Amino acid sequence: MAPRARVRAPELTGKGGWLNTGGNDLTLADLRGRIVILDFWTFCCVNCLHVLDELRELEEKHRDTVVIVGVHSPKFVHEADHQAVVDAAERYGVHHPVLDDPELATWKQYAVRAWPTLVVIDPEGYVVAQHAGEGHAHAIETLVGELEAEHSAKGTLRRGDGPYVPPEPVPTELRFPGKAVSLPGGTFLVSDTTRHQLVELAADGETVVRRIGDGTRGLADGAPERARFSEPQGLAPLPDGSVAVADTVNHALRRFDPATGETTTLAGTGRQWWQGSPAEGPAREVDLSSPWDLAWFAGRLWIAMAGVHQLWTYDPEAGTVRAAAGTTNEGLVDGPAEEAWFAQPSGLAAAGDRLWIADSETSAVRWVERDGDGFAVRTAVGTGLFDFGHRDGDAGQALLQHPLGVTALPDGSVAIADTYNHALRRYDPATGEVTTLATDLREPSGAVLADRDIVVVESARHRLTRLRLPEEAVRVEALAHRTQRAATEIAPGTLRLDVVFQAPAGQKLDTRYGPSTRLLVSATPPGLLAEGDGAGTELSRDLVLADGVTEGVLHVSAMAASCDDDPRNEYPACHVHQQDWGVPVRVAEGGAVRLPLVLAGMDEPS
Repeated sequence: MAPRARVRAPELTGKGGWLNTGGNDLTLADLRGRIVILDFWTFCCVNCLHVLDELRELEEKHRDTVVIVGVHSPKFVHEADHQAVVDAAERYGVHHPVLDDPELATWKQYAVRAWPTLVVIDPEGYVVAQHAGEGHAHAIETLVGELEAEHSAKGTLRRGDGPYVPPEPVPTELRFPGKAVSLPGGTFLVSDTTRHQLVELAADGETVVRRIGDGTRGLADGAPERARFSEPQGLAPLPDGSVAVADTVNHALRRFDPATGETTTLAGTGRQWWQGSPAEGPAREVDLSSPWDLAWFAGRLWIAMAGVHQLWTYDPEAGTVRAAAGTTNEGLVDGPAEEAWFAQPSGLAAAGDRLWIADSETSAVRWVERDGDGFAVRTAVGTGLFDFGHRDGDAGQALLQHPLGVTALPDGSVAIADTYNHALRRYDPATGEVTTLATDLREPSGAVLADRDIVVVESARHRLTRLRLPEEAVRVEALAHRTQRAATEIAPGTLRLDVVFQAPAGQKLDTRYGPSTRLLVSATPPGLLAEGDGAGTELSRDLVLADGVTEGVLHVSAMAASCDDDPRNEYPACHVHQQDWGVPVRVAEGGAVRLPLVLAGMDEPS
């Protein structure tokens, strides 16, 4: 095994304290002798949720040698609320210690630049690897095996139970419900996300009529007592009277028949879609990526594909799926559907000739409409990845904070589940105004109309809440925020961008079908870069900064494919590593002339 750089791991500090440890604070000294994997995550980030799932098998297989520590590093103001982190750890099944770091102290100590980032610390307390983005579980599994062997031989590996202490379960009828729809008999169907079930509630929104799914995470069709889901979210009535279900962590679409109680699978393979995979074809043969919500529009079932920042469609007659809008780049760009950029679209609602979208990571409300023979994407509220808050008024200056749901109202306006503002907002296309309908709703994630009322899914209060739709909205005091991450100071002129990627041990770059790496660079505002934007295959590039623009955001998307390096294996296993970065920058004399972004490995500048 090649020698590794000996970098001592900085201490773990966070003002919010520790979760899942039985009230104990942890230090790196407490973890000495174990292999520690730091998972820098934030609960708004769908890529972070993907990594949580990637790590589950490794966490179980190496439970006596590996300790995973989630370092919660917030983007949005709401994510710095300690109770919200407690809720998120339960909501997403985080079964390891979590350090709540609301001021990003540990994030800064480890020079992290992206969510998610994984850092591996050996049993002697040294950093030996860093990986940004998804797709690294196989490489980390290999590294863990090497570290186990090396430190067993040295006598520096300590086996035994880890510091995880599960929280006490709380008895409620629902647990972090996601979305709801009305059924013809006046009842409600709710996705009971954390319990991996669907629940039918009576018209009062409280009494349980029946549960669909046995409550175990899995992918299984059949009767209510046999069906299995994995963190289901979106629900949408289909023309045949059944309900489509976005089975989010199974990366699948399911169909529930209220008449028979049977669940079947409509689309997806159970595997996550990766760059280079087919983006259209027979529905049961094409991979999906974290479908979050659904709506019937323009003769198709539209899918908010949060995991790849796109909208897809499902055609029930042809039995096919296809990508319909979005490039997979994360951001806010309007225009023809195939050129638009989204950022974790998480809520859909069809109304006449528009499909409304809650685009959560840009804190935006957008819509799709027909445009000639195709479709176009427009933005009603929101400006980009880093501006959010609670401000009413003209839509051009109004602010939301990570909305997860939209609901079409009878007058042509749209209600917005403004999740991280704990509010129900309203956008009126006729006036271009944003108003606030209700506050003091704990993480609302969706809503459904019921007569003259609107029934809100209060996800973090584990209930449905019925509200009367008011005649007029109430204004609230304006609040505006930008992301907490400090801007990186860069020198004017030429900036060297280096995306660091070292193929994991036992692997090599996959060049059988051409270049195995991809780099896409853009900027907000676009005028920040005079040269260097666009796509290419090299992971290093010179960026020329334009004169007169002093600050902005560099958007960098990188991908690398590596395969097992064993000439005896005719069909080597291959792995895709990918990550998107949004790096706030400020141009200043004396600033950095090089910007390293670690995709995998250790940055060792020449």
